[in-house]
Amino acid sequence: MINQYPLWKYLLVAAVLAVGSFYALPNIYGEDPAVQVSAARGAPVDAELEARVSEELARAGVPPIRAERDERRLLLRFEEEEAQLRAKDALRNFLDRRRFVVALNLAPATPRWMEALGTLPMSLGLDLRGGVHFLMEVDMDAAVRQADLRHVGDVRGLLREEKIRHKGISQRQDGGLAVRFRDAGDRDAGQAVIERTLPDLVLEAVEVSGDPGLRGRLSETATADIKRFALQQNITTLRNRVNELGVAEPLVQQQGENRIVVQLPGVQDTTRAKEILGGTATLEFRMVDDQNSVQDALDGRVPATSKLYRERDGRPILLRKNLMLTGEYIIDAASGIESQTGSPAVFITLDGKGARLFSQRTRDKIGRPMAVVFIEKKSETRIVDGEKLKTSWTDEEVINVAVIRDQLGKRFQISGLDNTEEARNLALLLRAGALAAPIEIVEERTVGPSLGQENIDRGFRSVLIGFALVLAFMAFYYRLFGLVADLALTFNLIMIVGVLSLFNSSGWPATLTLPGIAGIVLTTGMAVDANVLIFERIREELRVGNTPQAAIHAGYQKAFSTIADANITTLIAALVLFGFGTGPIKGFAVTLSIGIATSMFTAILGTRAVINLIYGGKRVARLSI
Repeated sequence: MINQYPLWKYLLVAAVLAVGSFYALPNIYGEDPAVQVSAARGAPVDAELEARVSEELARAGVPPIRAERDERRLLLRFEEEEAQLRAKDALRNFLDRRRFVVALNLAPATPRWMEALGTLPMSLGLDLRGGVHFLMEVDMDAAVRQADLRHVGDVRGLLREEKIRHKGISQRQDGGLAVRFRDAGDRDAGQAVIERTLPDLVLEAVEVSGDPGLRGRLSETATADIKRFALQQNITTLRNRVNELGVAEPLVQQQGENRIVVQLPGVQDTTRAKEILGGTATLEFRMVDDQNSVQDALDGRVPATSKLYRERDGRPILLRKNLMLTGEYIIDAASGIESQTGSPAVFITLDGKGARLFSQRTRDKIGRPMAVVFIEKKSETRIVDGEKLKTSWTDEEVINVAVIRDQLGKRFQISGLDNTEEARNLALLLRAGALAAPIEIVEERTVGPSLGQENIDRGFRSVLIGFALVLAFMAFYYRLFGLVADLALTFNLIMIVGVLSLFNSSGWPATLTLPGIAGIVLTTGMAVDANVLIFERIREELRVGNTPQAAIHAGYQKAFSTIADANITTLIAALVLFGFGTGPIKGFAVTLSIGIATSMFTAILGTRAVINLIYGGKRVARLSI
């Protein structure tokens, strides 16, 4: 019969609407302020830690409303932000900062039965829901000191190549380097070679410890270039690391001369963000000092050419101060399993310059042990007696000691890591790029809407008012058909939210931002426009004398091609925007594309199904349109 769907088509429409509504449902529950505790080095978080933390929070008067624990983290939920902040301060003072990372978080308040089914709310951008905000400061002095250290090695190698005798090269505490020579002739020869090869060094002939010597300092131009390069490379490195985290529409930009702002909208795991963004991931390769006694060094008699370090299990080890290589030459790193022992390993690839240096420096070191030192610079700000107290420290840890079996070059591996997760994190940091200078997180917060909550409330209020006016107009102008269109319009919005939530639940986050809302508003207008075209076509068929049933059938059939043409051309434009745009433009294109698909479904199939249920298969005298 005319204007009747087969049963399977009604069931299909009902199933699609039900699935979309189910995935949209988690968005009504909001989020809980939370504190997240994670163990450093990938160590598991156990029941003993949960009990200690719960006892400490109860003592501090801020017990959590719920605690959730897995092998990586302990998540503590609170009713309000004030309790969340007090709990964070209490745990940072209670837990060992070298073993645990404490960070603020926003945890979805989705019921557990929904979480068990894998449903998550859609991911909102920093301008709507907020996210993680980091303000990072680049240690420019450290960048200059690293440049001085590199020049010490370059000068030593240069004088050795030119066979110019000297009594020692050292890095000065106040900046620059100093070279001692046996006599003035060697000093003059050395000065000529250094000035010709290293023009960035400004040399001055002086006496060093009573011997003829040179004092070298970086020129002002070279110092400024090093600082500028350090800031730009760190920005590039942080952007690469954010991309590795998979955060949608991030913001990484310079602030002032030595600071970087990083905003991660919609990020859930703030602890991992801190580990990846805040880690310096600096590697140093040093020869083991097997000529001197470690016990003598522990007793305070450390040789001038060596430095005392600790291995992962706490055992002391004596390493040479001369660097074999640093992490700045690493261009790729991948985690995997070492073939001989089956233990986690990181496979490293060097650039051309690093490969040449490493090959030269390991050529005469075959058969001797070399250590890999992992260096992290960390910082923490605590509230002590109402005032902010910032403390910084550097963790230097020997993660691997191995005998050099052959002359090393472009590719080699690091083993001796605790587990595969640590190998993945280390590979990610190294692959994303070595920082040109250490960075310190000077400000960290989970922020609300960047435009201000009042403006956001007004924006949503205006959207709701506009939506209500459209519903009222359609109901007034098209009577019963208008009410059906209103129902389709409501389900269209639910479907858009449901698809965005489905993407997030599937691990493909499509972050909703203000430009994305603009795409939804545009889609809403297009969805109404489709129903207007259909209803006006039905009116025309009635005016020319067709029966109500024939008018409904002809209205939907003849309007379809016009609606399809309009939506397909808009979809092509949206796909082009997504392909060539970045950031907010992509957010607009994503919601517009989703909205086109859902509006085609609800405005055509959805309304037709309802109209068929009301009028289909009946003898109708007139239509309420």
